[in-house]
Amino acid sequence: MNREAAEKRGRGAETLACWYLRLHGWRILARRARVPGGEVDIVARRGRTLAFVEVKARSSEHAAAFSLDDWRLRRVAVAAERLAPRYMRDGDDVRIDALFVVRGRWPRHLTNVWQG
Repeated sequence: MNREAAEKRGRGAETLACWYLRLHGWRILARRARVPGGEVDIVARRGRTLAFVEVKARSSEHAAAFSLDDWRLRRVAVAAERLAPRYMRDGDDVRIDALFVVRGRWPRHLTNVWQG
C-alpha cells in the first residue's frame, strides 16, 4: 500500500474511532495532536478520565495488536506527557488507550495500555 492510501485509511479509521468513542460517552478534544517527539491520534475525555488514544487499523486484530509495539507506545507516551498540561484538569485520571479498527468488526477499545 502506498503512503497516500495508508494515510487515507488511517484518517478513516480515526474518524470511525472518534464516532465509536462518542457513542460510548467520550468527548473528543483533539485529533492528530502533534508535539516534538510524537503524535497522539485522539485526545478524549469522559468525566474525570483523560485518554490519549492510539488508533490501529489493520486486516486482523492480531495484526493490529502486533503493530502496537513498545517503540510506538513510547512515542505516544512522550506526546501524551507533553500534551497533558494542555488538556488536564485537577483530579483527572490520565491514561493511554488503544483502539483497534478491523474491517467487518466493531472497534475494540483497550484501556490503559501503557504502564511506563
